[in-house]
Amino acid sequence: MRGSVPAPGAKTRRYGGNTPCVEVRAGGNRLILDAGSGLRALGERLRDSGGPVEADFLLSHYHYDHLQGLPFFAPLAEPGNRFVFHGPRREGRSVQDVLEGQMVPPYFPVTLDQLARAAIEFRSVEPGERFEIGVVRVTSAELDHPGGNLGYRLEFRGRTLVYATDVEHTDRPAESLVELARGADVLLHDAMYVDSEYEQRRGWGHSTWAGALATAEAAEVKTLVLFHHDPERDDRALDAVLKRVQKQFPRTIAAREGVTIRIAGKARLTEPAAARYSRRR
Repeated sequence: MRGSVPAPGAKTRRYGGNTPCVEVRAGGNRLILDAGSGLRALGERLRDSGGPVEADFLLSHYHYDHLQGLPFFAPLAEPGNRFVFHGPRREGRSVQDVLEGQMVPPYFPVTLDQLARAAIEFRSVEPGERFEIGVVRVTSAELDHPGGNLGYRLEFRGRTLVYATDVEHTDRPAESLVELARGADVLLHDAMYVDSEYEQRRGWGHSTWAGALATAEAAEVKTLVLFHHDPERDDRALDAVLKRVQKQFPRTIAAREGVTIRIAGKARLTEPAAARYSRRR
């Protein structure tokens, strides 16, 4: 899963070039973490699966790379579907204000109201808020990123996934993030930079792989997923980063488009599909 901008091409084909979108399946509930360009392909799969589609979106923040797939999410235009958009208030604007505001001329030719024939709802999320989506317990936490960014902890039947994309590297792991990720089965963590790159991009709101590793160790997570890959880093360079992290934390995966991570005792990769977290029933 790339950060900042899509990066399609032969050199990024194996890990994928789309920006963040993660499908979560748990106990009959479907949650979608962020609405990056990967959402378009997920929408096509859901549309072709037959039957009505229902899902709750958990939006971390509103930078373009986390929203740019929404106007091309096919199920949104189909009556009988239902979607709930959860996200933080920013600059005095609700999640509804932000999503509607980015789909108006001259930014986009079709408004959200014109596109959406599905039933949609909007719910604001406060930092530190705890709530439930069906059988999934959700906890949010504010992360260090320009303009703000929410991390999410999802709990279902004793299994835990933590989503911490877009978080500034620090010399020591942020205590709030460590607590959010404490004991998680899977931690998806921003790992955009290597140390030498970070020195030129300090304050841009992203972490190094070393920062992701330090958080995983401090929080005692079971599996670390390196996420939000630099769009300029090709597959071979990502292989090298992954091998380096695995020497210190063997239970590390680099996020890759089209795979499933199943959590049943321990996290493991399975057959290609839209990337998602799943707990066996």
